[in-house]
Parts: sequence; C-alpha cells; structure tokens
Amino acid sequence: MPPPTERRLPPALINPAPTAASGARVGLTGGNRVRLLAGGDEQFPAMREAIAQARHQVWLATYIFHDDDAAHRVAQALADAARRGLWVGVVVDGFGSKATLARLRDWLEPSGVQLVVFRPVDRWWRLLQPGQLRRLHQKLCVVDGHTGYVGGINIIDDRNDLNHGATESPRLDFAVEVQGPLAAAIEQTARAMWSRAALGADWREELVTLARSAEPMARARRMFGRLRILPPGARADGRHAALERLPPVRAAFLVRDNLRQRRAIEHAYIEAFDHARERIEVICPYFYPGRVFRRALERAALRGVRVRLLLQGKPDYRFAALAAQVLYGELLATGVRIYEYTPAFLHAKVALVDDDWATVGSSNIDPLSLLLNLEANVIVRDLRFTGELALRTEAALQASREVTRAPVGTGWWGTLRRGFVAWVAYWFLRLAGMSGRY
Repeated sequence: MPPPTERRLPPALINPAPTAASGARVGLTGGNRVRLLAGGDEQFPAMREAIAQARHQVWLATYIFHDDDAAHRVAQALADAARRGLWVGVVVDGFGSKATLARLRDWLEPSGVQLVVFRPVDRWWRLLQPGQLRRLHQKLCVVDGHTGYVGGINIIDDRNDLNHGATESPRLDFAVEVQGPLAAAIEQTARAMWSRAALGADWREELVTLARSAEPMARARRMFGRLRILPPGARADGRHAALERLPPVRAAFLVRDNLRQRRAIEHAYIEAFDHARERIEVICPYFYPGRVFRRALERAALRGVRVRLLLQGKPDYRFAALAAQVLYGELLATGVRIYEYTPAFLHAKVALVDDDWATVGSSNIDPLSLLLNLEANVIVRDLRFTGELALRTEAALQASREVTRAPVGTGWWGTLRRGFVAWVAYWFLRLAGMSGRY
C-alpha cells in the first residue's frame, strides 16, 4: 500500500479498457433489482455487508461523512476492504464534511483508502469564490460495479442532527440498493466525482504530465472520459430503448451537474407530473420550486389528480421552512394538499406518480439542488417498488398534520415575506453565476 499522503490512480482510470460496464445504459435500463431502504438503520448494514464481500473496487461519494459511531462503522468497512488490497475511492464535499476531515483521514488513509475532497474549504478566501456555492450533494456507493446505493442518506447516524444534537426519533430518509446494469452508471458517476476532486487538487501536475506525454491527445481523451458523466437516457453507443421492450425492473439513474445535465432531474419530475392520471406524492424537506415546476403540480391538481406534498413540520433551518410556506397559499388554491411531518426531522427526497413511477435520490426541490449542487436520483418504473414506497409514504402522511390554511397571509406582511424570500433566492443565484428566471 502507498503511504497515506500519496494519492494513486486505479489502472482503470489511467488507461481504461473496454468492459461490459462501459457500454451500459446510463438512462433507462431493464433487468435490475431495486430495494427500498429507510434511513441509515437499513442502508448502512447493507452497505457494510456489500463492502465486506467486495473483490475489486469500492467507490463512495457523500456530502457529509460524520465522525459518530454509525459513520465509524462504515469507515471501518472501507478501511478493511483497502487492507485486503481492493481499490477504495472516497470523495467527500469540502463544506459538508469540513468539520470531520481530520478524523476521516485518520480513519481511512493509513489503510490505503484514497480519500479526496471536492472543493475544499481550507482557506477563508475560498468562501468568496462563486464556485464554492456548487457543492457535491450526491450520496453514492457502488461495489464492484454490481451493487450500488443512491439516496438522500449522508454517512451520519439517523438520530444525530448537526444543528440540534441527539434526537429521540430517527430522521425520515430513504435510499435504494440497485443490482444489475444500472449499477455501472452509478459507478461511472462516483468515479467521475472522485476524479474531478482529485484533478482539482493536482491539476497543475496533470497538465504538465499531459503536455510532456508522447500522445497528448490520447491522454486528454482518457482524462475527459474519467471526468465525464453520460447524459440520462443515453448509452455509450448513443442508442435508446423503448420502455416496453425492457425487462423489469426498469430504472434510470439521473444526475444534475453543471455541464450537459443542468436540469435533468427537474425535467424528469415535470414530465412525470404532466403525464399523471391519478396521484402525485412528493416528500421533500427543502421545497422552493421554480415557476415551471409549480405550474406542473398545479395543472395536475386542477385536472383532478390527487397531489399531496409532505414537507418539514420540524424545521432544521427557519429560512428553508419560510421559503416553502410562502408558496402554500398558491398551491392550496389549486387543490394541492400539503402536510407537515412532525415526528422527527425530514430529510427524504422521494416522489410517486400513479402506480409505476417513483424517484429516490439526493435532490431537493429548491434552487440549490435544481440549479447548483451535484445531485443524483434513481427513477424506478415498477409496480412492486412503487407499492412499497407508497405504503411508507402513507404511513408518514398519517403521522403528519395537514395544512388547510396558508401560514403566510395575503396582507402586506405576507406580501413582504414572499418578496423577501424571492429577493434572497434571486441574489443567491446571481452570486452563484446563474441568470434568468427560476
């Protein structure tokens, strides 16, 4: 194993060879196994078991990798895999994991785990750079290109809240375990996130090496290949397949990045809403969608679709709760039903449309997730999976309170609050380099 301070690249990244995974469909695929997991209580044991059985490679990308007992057990599984001689690549967000980076290095690097940081915040002036607002918010883990995990669950105990400390009840959150062709797309994205973070730290050395290479163009293509995320719905060979031709379970892996797939997740939501016939259920903690997204929900409600939103009833950030509440009046007026989850903190980002469309992922429905952060969602077209998620959703709704009257009224005070939220969102996006209407 290399010393902890030395970063190495796996052979597949230095000189990638054609494999079955390289031609796998990044969008809709058939022949998958998809399992719903509730919280870290269900996801972490499944991940640790998969990592313990790994034979070649493990990739993990997360926003928060904490230093509590639950996170330490995951870190131990990763370190054990590296000690067995496996390639283990871990990328964490420089802001989300800033407080625990020193502990993570102590846990992971001595065993040979290749830990990199996406956009580190190690100098105060880095916070002044516009790009620092674009964070790695994905939660991905993939083992041997065969078993992948995607969702909203950070590597932190379900009963540990960074702002409020220990809680009695676990936060409501979900992820999916995927086995089959779709896992290759998850691996490609996790690998790209690791490579982007590694290149971000060593870009000068990479450019010098590239310039001195005997085949600079070939090396440039290989470098681009390991940084690239294929667009949703496309194969590496550019082909597509009709839904009805695919064997179950049919699923798609979607990402939101700042290159070619800026609004892929948002557009998938809107398309599903526009085709809804019976019901739409959305669970999301941070809800401040743009006008097009809101209109899609409202159109569905006006044509008779049952539309129910489950949002925070126990806010972790007051401004985030206010941002959602200023929209309640508009949504309620069109027949959208709104519930607030009160038993615990809400962190799930899931949605159901009719009986055969569901999504689970990391993307909130707010400007940060829809326009700035790097996000990842899985879409599942399967009656059994959607039925199971519907049961979990209904249980959460039954434990929540329904909002029948908008907390932000129509008077001057309500107008002022709505204007304040819109003003903050506008200038935040401008500061991040975004323009145009949201």
